[in-house]
Amino acid sequence: MDELLQNHLFATHAIAASGSVVFGTALTYPLDTMKTLIQVGSGSRSSKQLTSTQIINRVRFLSGYSGLYNGFEWLAWGRIFGMGARFGIYEVLTAFYKDGREDNNVYVSEALMAGMAAGAVESLTSSPFELIKLRAQVASASRIPSVTPATKNGVAVPAITRLLRGYTPDMKALNRSVGMLSILNSKHPNMIGAIQDYPWMMSGSGRPPSVYDVRRPSQIISLEGWGALWRGLRSGIARDSIFGGVFFSTWQFLHRVMLDWKAVGMDPPPRYDEEIGPLSPLAVSLAAGFSGSVAAAASHSFDTAKSRSQCTVLPKFIAMERKLLKWKIPGKRFEKLAGIHPADRNLLFRAIWLRMARSGIATFVIVGSYYLSVSYLVSSN
Repeated sequence: MDELLQNHLFATHAIAASGSVVFGTALTYPLDTMKTLIQVGSGSRSSKQLTSTQIINRVRFLSGYSGLYNGFEWLAWGRIFGMGARFGIYEVLTAFYKDGREDNNVYVSEALMAGMAAGAVESLTSSPFELIKLRAQVASASRIPSVTPATKNGVAVPAITRLLRGYTPDMKALNRSVGMLSILNSKHPNMIGAIQDYPWMMSGSGRPPSVYDVRRPSQIISLEGWGALWRGLRSGIARDSIFGGVFFSTWQFLHRVMLDWKAVGMDPPPRYDEEIGPLSPLAVSLAAGFSGSVAAAASHSFDTAKSRSQCTVLPKFIAMERKLLKWKIPGKRFEKLAGIHPADRNLLFRAIWLRMARSGIATFVIVGSYYLSVSYLVSSN
């Protein structure tokens, strides 16, 4: 009977947590879309930054207002698994810290270290979902050009049809490239088809296909390989480790302050936190929301680096060539370690206020709705 009750209680908390994550993600997803499009739509040579109004107008014109929610389902699943890993690892690690203590308290430094470890695990878990989400968001604000299918011209395109089904290269750009090679021997029976067998000519212009052409999981895996799902992992681990450490340490600090404030004037003075009693859900939710905003500000530069890295299409042939040629990652030692491209140095803090608002509101809603859901489900049962 006790085991059945424990399983029922665990299911109640799991349902409440999943529903809270989905609700908080849905409420703030348009902010995430605007933040992402500002990050990836900013040129490294331009000092001008896209505004939220420009982003909304462009998405509305190309995809409608529903385009602000493109890729939402992928981020929702990523948040459920990622935040489950974050809080699960954090609770396991802090359980070791609290073992044997009478006051059952976690220090701020311990919360910082446990949060950083939990954030690293979260990054590994949610990275594939974030990549597909970002590609869908970029597609919602991209004008897809109309190109002439290669099959109408009777041209064989074996490489691109094997790797990216349904994609039609820009034949005008390809013919122009072939025209530039007119000084070479033109006795080849099918020069265009031969040129398209080279990975860097699959798009017809010497560039990889655009992001909106490689946004489905099957397309990403076929063209870029399985490793592309974890692209930007270095900056992602740095982002989530800093976010987790700052979030949990700030939250623990505020929790300690609120407990001490509540204990003022109690007679006799409480010896343990259990004697003070629980804090109100509203106070805990506000503290969590503030902690989420602070953590977002501290880790935003790495979030921009990861978003811009995931927005790059890198075919697996080119990745293999870089590996064989021992291509060196550009940038200084810290930039190489953190996965920051040197061309993005001036863009790292763009859209920081949008991410702070999204993270703060989402965290407040997730924690608050979780408390309300658990209290409702427990009382009803």
